[in-house]
Amino acid sequence: MKKLTTLALLILALTVAALAGSRYIERAQGTSGSDVFHLYNWGDYIDSDLIEQFEEETGYRVVYETFDSNEAMYTKIQQGGTGYDMAIPSEYMIERMIEEDLVVELDHSRIEGLENIDPDFLDLNFDPLNRYSIPYFWGTLGIAYNEDMLEGFEPESWEDLYRPELENSILMIDGAREVIGIGLQTLGYSLNSRNEAELQEATEQLRGLSPNIKALVADEIKMYMIQEEASIAVTYSGEAADMMWENESIVYILPEEGSNLWFDNMVIPHTVQNEEAAYAFVNFMLDPEVAAQNADYIGYSTPNEKAMAFLPEETIEDEQFYPSEEMMDNLEVYEDLGLEYTGIYNDLFLEFKMMK
Repeated sequence: MKKLTTLALLILALTVAALAGSRYIERAQGTSGSDVFHLYNWGDYIDSDLIEQFEEETGYRVVYETFDSNEAMYTKIQQGGTGYDMAIPSEYMIERMIEEDLVVELDHSRIEGLENIDPDFLDLNFDPLNRYSIPYFWGTLGIAYNEDMLEGFEPESWEDLYRPELENSILMIDGAREVIGIGLQTLGYSLNSRNEAELQEATEQLRGLSPNIKALVADEIKMYMIQEEASIAVTYSGEAADMMWENESIVYILPEEGSNLWFDNMVIPHTVQNEEAAYAFVNFMLDPEVAAQNADYIGYSTPNEKAMAFLPEETIEDEQFYPSEEMMDNLEVYEDLGLEYTGIYNDLFLEFKMMK
């Protein structure tokens, strides 16, 4: 009996030691504690050197977790199981999260550097007065193509993608708003249409595009284009910039019919556990040199007006990435469609996928 008691005590001691050890490891890895900052962001959406710099300057340890869609991010934050201190969603999702009290109203007295942001990117419809969000990046959806593989043909519009000679040549971004939006804009309709007749017409329109789609992909689209697995991709401007850096034959254009203009902003979710770290990160990212370094690394356009002085001249003069006012007037921002129409768009997108 004594041996059994001793054995039981030994097992208990080992268990306690193991738990203590696991907690030590957890802290050592930066996953808990008051000095930890939990950042929930898109994949490869910040220069890793800046994360190290932020840690060195502030003493916080960054735990970086990624999502691949606004919807995935929304679901996880809505469930509230993980204590994210900051997330970086897009405009239509920010609008939805504000309505559902999933983000914290900002204390502007704790924010330093907001004056560095171009006024054109402040006080937008999805967040008047920037009560809940601070601009991070902006960009467009467009067409990247390999001019060597197309042998003289240069697409200029969404309609050009329907050409029969492009059969099995196009990599399409895997997103309902993006794909249905192409159908809508090809017909001259709004990206935010809530007209079911227009939506059905757009889906029928996309039948003509279906034979030309090689694959519906996400992050892999960049690698496939660089390796010349396809001649055309419907992709975001920053992804296109990376492609062009790696493969000089790739060109990025904005379609004549218009396209999507998007904004990704920093928000503090209702799951926040370290507000001090969240505000420290906002202030860090608002620094012009930091914003410029991040934009140069990622390839997306910065809303930080003062950062322009630190970016290469050829970058800020490229109208495909910093469009003129005339081009901007032809772009449209996604709105939150609400649950009903979000479901309709998703159903139509599934219908499109089944056309293949």
